[in-house]
Amino acid sequence: MAMSVGVALPSTTTSLSFLRYRSRSPIQNKIRFPRQIVSKLNSAEVQVQTCVWDWRGYSIRYQHSGNIGPALVLVHGFGANSDHWRNNISVLAQSHRVYSIDLIGYGYSDKPNPRQIGDHSFYTFETWATQLNEFCLDVIKDEAFFICNSIGGVVGLQAAVLAPHICQGIILLNISLRMLHIKKQPWYGKPFIRSLQRLLRDTDVGKFFFKTIATKESVRNILCQCYHDTSKVTDELVQIILGPGLEPGAAEVFLEFICYSGGPLPEELLPQVKCPILIAWGDKDPWEPIDIGRNYENFDSVEDFIVLPNVGHCPQEG
Repeated sequence: MAMSVGVALPSTTTSLSFLRYRSRSPIQNKIRFPRQIVSKLNSAEVQVQTCVWDWRGYSIRYQHSGNIGPALVLVHGFGANSDHWRNNISVLAQSHRVYSIDLIGYGYSDKPNPRQIGDHSFYTFETWATQLNEFCLDVIKDEAFFICNSIGGVVGLQAAVLAPHICQGIILLNISLRMLHIKKQPWYGKPFIRSLQRLLRDTDVGKFFFKTIATKESVRNILCQCYHDTSKVTDELVQIILGPGLEPGAAEVFLEFICYSGGPLPEELLPQVKCPILIAWGDKDPWEPIDIGRNYENFDSVEDFIVLPNVGHCPQEG
């Protein structure tokens, strides 16, 4: 089923200068990028609804705006949530049905403790990908395009592999390279990594580490590392990231993920994806080097690789 999507983000977001697209490629038959970015919308267009979806007995928070056009699902990165797309939802909603979801364990979605539910492999890309696909089936009730940032990109790719009939196309914004994956470590470092993971998971060291991270000062410092334009690191943004991190269960989710060194790599998923992919990369990302990310443009499913000048790890914010 061919679908056409015009994607635009606010003019205040340098991130999406890549939407002023310079060439025609096959992906644009399905995802068309307008040259003009609309920044003024009427009150009906900017209305964003916050909703709760019951997924397998868990409460999942998502935001929705727009009632015409193809469906877009915005997928956040590690430690973030659907509010990370707050500057984008309303603009995209002028011509799309836009959904921004909190992955389970993040934001204001439920944060089940793997130890209590007896599943030590609960927080995996397979879990989040299944959540994303079932969200499309249960809530959107339609196929969708995914726009994903950081680890959200791995979620989107995994979802497209698991259910290729659901995902119509993917935009990857600074996808996580997963440089700490166990496969990317030297053999002599693997025992140390496993020992560190056990220390963080099974002792109070992990909880102490989380407490040092879950403060306004620490969150601000971390964001200033990954945002090239540090003026974007406002009190509002700090609270958006920190607030859900202070909720019950957040520490356990945080520790589970930083100890998750397995699962799929982007380079393992890209050859399996059947839908078209566009990759955009902020060239000032200190965490996911663009020189390594450029290798992904060689995969057949990747229609283009767009460099975003003077943009950090989160292009949707700048």
